[in-house]
Amino acid sequence: MASRKELLDKLVEHVADYRQGEIAPITAEHVDRWVRQFSPEIQEPILAELGHVFGKTYFTRKNVEQFLAAITVNEKLTGGDPTAFWKNAGVLHLQTAGNSQRDMLAVFDAALQKACGISLANCGQAPINTFVYIDDVLFSGGRIKHDVTRWIKEAAPNKAKLAIITIAFHRLGQWRTGKDIAEAAKEAGKEIEVSWWRVFELEDRKTYMANSDVLRPTAVPADPATAAYVAGLNLAPVFRTPGQLGALELFSSENGRALLEQQFLVSGVQVRAQCPYLNAYMRPLGNSMMGTTGFGSMIVTYRNCPNNAPLVLWAGNPWYPLFPRKTN
Repeated sequence: MASRKELLDKLVEHVADYRQGEIAPITAEHVDRWVRQFSPEIQEPILAELGHVFGKTYFTRKNVEQFLAAITVNEKLTGGDPTAFWKNAGVLHLQTAGNSQRDMLAVFDAALQKACGISLANCGQAPINTFVYIDDVLFSGGRIKHDVTRWIKEAAPNKAKLAIITIAFHRLGQWRTGKDIAEAAKEAGKEIEVSWWRVFELEDRKTYMANSDVLRPTAVPADPATAAYVAGLNLAPVFRTPGQLGALELFSSENGRALLEQQFLVSGVQVRAQCPYLNAYMRPLGNSMMGTTGFGSMIVTYRNCPNNAPLVLWAGNPWYPLFPRKTN
């Protein structure tokens, strides 16, 4: 295994632009302080696995700029004439909470100006051919569902095309969101044709748990506090069958994956006990309305760490977070 310094430096290299200009820079000393909250013998294996995972799941600002630049001129979306398409596209500004859509649209505006010589202010000229909703990542889908269904009820025309653009989405949340949008359109008597655009999609559905792309433990860890927490859940735990890394191969190995699942669950239970402000839905492996051990996403962007990620990555006071999180 690489030296501790090399492991720390590799992780810092992946996440160095996290909330750049808003918080102190992510340094090796910061990461080392965070990882020292775990038992000594597992600190370097955790660093090694996170160095592998965040090489695939951490989205830098440059990553986002490249994605939106590619979307701006995507032939399937724009029909081969990006300038004409975007002039007649209704780019939606719907979020009433948080800044993710505003920030994504600012990056998109720069890409639009570079590729097409127009800005967001030039979009939406009649007749509008497609409405476009842009956000960072879809986890459970609650925010997109709220925004889009409200738009359908209040402002959408009787017939419209809607392109939903995110860096990535989780399949269960995307399925539920698509279902809710379809139901809202039906109730409103409107015909809304939805298409989805993303870099990749993560498998998190229960049926495909064995080959999922999120943290799903294979067993309850041998820890009394964790066993008690799991026993108190309102859903009987369903465990992942070990042996697969998921289609995206976000994890380095079964052992590396299981290390994060077990240790983040145990320490997440400790964080819950330490941090009384966390509500019941803030599960050890990430926010989830379902009575499970947690959402388990390992996606983090330069903008923020989602609360759907394990508590040990972002929760604070007295736990020291790797990714200090800003809340709405």
